[in-house]
Amino acid sequence: MQPRLGIIGGTGCYELPGIKIKSTLTCETPFGAPSDEFVIGELGEKLVIFLPRHGRGHRINPSKINNRANIWGMKKLGVTHLVSVSAVGSFREEIRPGSLVFVDQYVDRTKNRGADTFFEDLAVHIAFADPVCPQLHAQLIRLANKLGIEHTPNGIYLNIEGPAFSTRAESRIYRAWGMDVIGMTNLYEAKLAREAELHFAAIAEVTDYDSWRVEAVDVPTVIGNLGKANQAAVRVLTALIESFPFDTSTCECESALATALVTHREYLTDELKEKYGLLLQKYI
Repeated sequence: MQPRLGIIGGTGCYELPGIKIKSTLTCETPFGAPSDEFVIGELGEKLVIFLPRHGRGHRINPSKINNRANIWGMKKLGVTHLVSVSAVGSFREEIRPGSLVFVDQYVDRTKNRGADTFFEDLAVHIAFADPVCPQLHAQLIRLANKLGIEHTPNGIYLNIEGPAFSTRAESRIYRAWGMDVIGMTNLYEAKLAREAELHFAAIAEVTDYDSWRVEAVDVPTVIGNLGKANQAAVRVLTALIESFPFDTSTCECESALATALVTHREYLTDELKEKYGLLLQKYI
């Protein structure tokens, strides 16, 4: 399959500056409608597919995002490499607002998100010990270093339910646990991208210190600090598009389902084969 790059934008990232828009399109999925139309764009001669996670105008709150439709749509449109951008709070003094964190681990504290798998009718168990693509993750770090952008190369992302921010007690507990950043969206994209056998990596834009310090986190604080982090993320993304494709042949992202399907093949009806053909066709 020809490599194709997709980007999911978070708070404050509803478009990609410098990208020439070729077209926009809707995408039907077995799981309903994605957050918005997919934007097909070009930087130079490099094609990129972009989707705003919360929809244009930030219409969708974190618990209502249709992550399955978003990732399925990316896969259906031929995306092989996916980068997710999201705003986060920091639990570390040295991880400062305005900087970036290239997340490589997750902890789930959600409770109302519904399905976090495509395979609601089958038993499919992906390996998820290392949730991001090591090659794509390493490329983001290389580019940030080259551009002189303030960043943390690794980090644990604590995914809370939202939409409310943490209490001070929660924030201090999470900090004591050793978490690095906190957000409301990114984990589900990572899980579903693995099920879709996409190379996945994440850019976390640090906007605040959550509420473990004296100040409290609120929307004005987040938006006030978002500009610098978003500019840094756009610079990294632009460089990523310009450098794409690059070698990711040594990772196992594209064969994540090879040993994950536990359901016996004789129970795969024609209906199930049709429903999951986009993901399982090469195995069944």
